[in-house]
Amino acid sequence: MNTARTSTRNGGSAPPAPIRIVLVDDHSIMRQGLRAVLEREDDLRVVGEAGSPADAITAVDAGRPHVVLLDLKLASGPQTDGLDVCRRLCAAHPGIGVLVLTTFAEDRLVVESVQAGARGYVVKDVDTTELVRAIRAVSRGESAFDARSASAMVRSLSGGMPDRERLTDRELDVLRLLARGLSNRAIGAELFISETTVKFHVGNLMRKLMVSRRAEAVYAATKLGLL
Repeated sequence: MNTARTSTRNGGSAPPAPIRIVLVDDHSIMRQGLRAVLEREDDLRVVGEAGSPADAITAVDAGRPHVVLLDLKLASGPQTDGLDVCRRLCAAHPGIGVLVLTTFAEDRLVVESVQAGARGYVVKDVDTTELVRAIRAVSRGESAFDARSASAMVRSLSGGMPDRERLTDRELDVLRLLARGLSNRAIGAELFISETTVKFHVGNLMRKLMVSRRAEAVYAATKLGLL
């Protein structure tokens, strides 16, 4: 079946086109393993690979992906040369979804990655299900963080906002779950509160973070008091 078609002979709508992905990692074995895992999913397609900053720019220009899986450490460069690649890709391709996939779990790198334009950050020991969920979320323009990275964002936010704008403990709980991509209903189930109460907290988050979409909340949080 050709998933790129937009209609069927019977007049129904065809499945959406697959999410196009470029893998940027300096270890070819890692790229091969990722490709094998991701292409088991019907809605994911790897359209390019790169092992260096220059190759990353070329692969994205050629493949025009929806999502770039980007390691922060690339061949023969500084430890965080992936941050510069992220900035360049986001500047050259507005709307592209960069998802950092790296071995580093430092709070500073999580924040700096988001400031560079990344929509998400996961550590390489993440399980396959969570990685696929993160890719799908980023392709929709949402944020996606694993549990450790989400906690890093929350710690930065809670320590950096002015007192009058600081989030409450409950709002921080909601933010952490938002960063994991949970729906209002799922957040309510996690925190044992109603969906209506979750909506109230999400509204306060967006007001305090000065955003209009919930998917922007984690990203916008890094801009308050951290520079």
